[in-house]
Amino acid sequence: MDHISHDPLTDGGAEDAAAQRNDTRDSLLLVARFRIEGSRETMQVRVRNLSSGGLMADVPRPIDIGTMVEIEVRGVGWVNGRIAWVAAGRAGVAFDHPIDPQAARKPVVASSSPVKDKPIKPLF
Repeated sequence: MDHISHDPLTDGGAEDAAAQRNDTRDSLLLVARFRIEGSRETMQVRVRNLSSGGLMADVPRPIDIGTMVEIEVRGVGWVNGRIAWVAAGRAGVAFDHPIDPQAARKPVVASSSPVKDKPIKPLF
């Protein structure tokens, strides 16, 4: 993933970084759980864009490029990847395997069984 390992926010601009990516990225704002692979500690991150091959997220602290990570994307589950770049409190993650980014946009269903009305009992 060396083709993305520069700082896309300061080196040559975001246009250069976008030109190097083949995947279409959807801008969105999701909260996800994130962890360094093998660690039990998870942190909450904000995902700002998502594609089949990776994502960009706000991260609470710097992470070294090349670090293996896991991120739980709503509607997709836990996804393995590597830190491709880090800049200005954000990080790019390149996934090990493609995902369906549209799955993250599907509505979350609270329950699969319908709620049945129960008869109301009198209080007296």
